[in-house]
Amino acid sequence: MEFEEQQHLKLWWLYLLVGVDAIIVLSIVLFDKGGMSFTDLKAVYFAPLWAVILPFAIIYLIQQNVLTLRINEEGIYYRYFPFKARLKHLKWDEIAKAHITKYDAFGDYGGYGVKIRLWFKFDDKAYILNDKDRGLQLEFKNGKKLLFSSNRIDEMELFLINLKTRYHIQAIQ
Repeated sequence: MEFEEQQHLKLWWLYLLVGVDAIIVLSIVLFDKGGMSFTDLKAVYFAPLWAVILPFAIIYLIQQNVLTLRINEEGIYYRYFPFKARLKHLKWDEIAKAHITKYDAFGDYGGYGVKIRLWFKFDDKAYILNDKDRGLQLEFKNGKKLLFSSNRIDEMELFLINLKTRYHIQAIQ
């Protein structure tokens, strides 16, 4: 019995912002005072073209990051590839409390991605990769907290209830 989910950052709106920037840069390069010739572009090492292509490439690479979350009777496993290449295992006896909670990505953590709670609360970390407002909150016995967003939060909640009743895991609330 196991629950597994993979999440990606979906930043489609960022492509729109970078697209507007690309249109502005290309219109200046092509149409300002007759436009730049190939020799002019070569003289500046094609910098205007790099200024257009590089932001799209960076956004694409960021969207290729994958958060894998696996929950079973032994504990919780997670990996955020490529930053955490190995699967991290959190045992149930290390966790004081695990529950589904409501959060505000921008108000509590300052946005999406791997975040630390605002106002210098360094013991509260979050993996927020979607625009939902509910996630799995883990509170450890040493006082640290870890939050995972989920695209399948209702399935996860039912799975945790089933896991608690079947294996008598006290950490699940």
